[in-house]
Amino acid sequence: MCGFRHAIKQDIPSPVSSSRKAAAVASSTGTAKDNDTKLDTLLSVVQDARLRKVLQMIESHPSRRIHDLALECHLSGSRLQHLFKQRTGLVLGQLLTERRMQQAADLLVNTEMSIKEIAITTGYGHASSFTRAFERRFRQAPSCYRQMPGPEEMPTEGEVAS
Repeated sequence: MCGFRHAIKQDIPSPVSSSRKAAAVASSTGTAKDNDTKLDTLLSVVQDARLRKVLQMIESHPSRRIHDLALECHLSGSRLQHLFKQRTGLVLGQLLTERRMQQAADLLVNTEMSIKEIAITTGYGHASSFTRAFERRFRQAPSCYRQMPGPEEMPTEGEVAS
């Protein structure tokens, strides 16, 4: 059964470094537009040029893999993840997954793309992997998410029949 479309706040570990502001900016989830704003704010807080480059790449192409991001910065994948966690207090993989899920939610609501096409666009090799990740994030299947009315389509109190 399909549930209501809403963002579920993910628990992101509290930061271990002095960059509490960076972690606080990116820790809460909301709409895709909110996450774009949070990523922009995180970008303005992070001082390391390599990490700023990574954040810019994530913003422009959230389907990129950690390994690809690391190669662009001349780092190993594990070193990039360690550095990212140390400087921002956030887990890079979680940030990537959240960006992909927000992009997927936006595509489901605003396009007629098939779920398989959305899976490929957001960096998943198989629709089943995408569906599992989407259900974990939004607590409902992508097809149910797409069918739910948005806030602008919900009837107001005066429109509801008794």
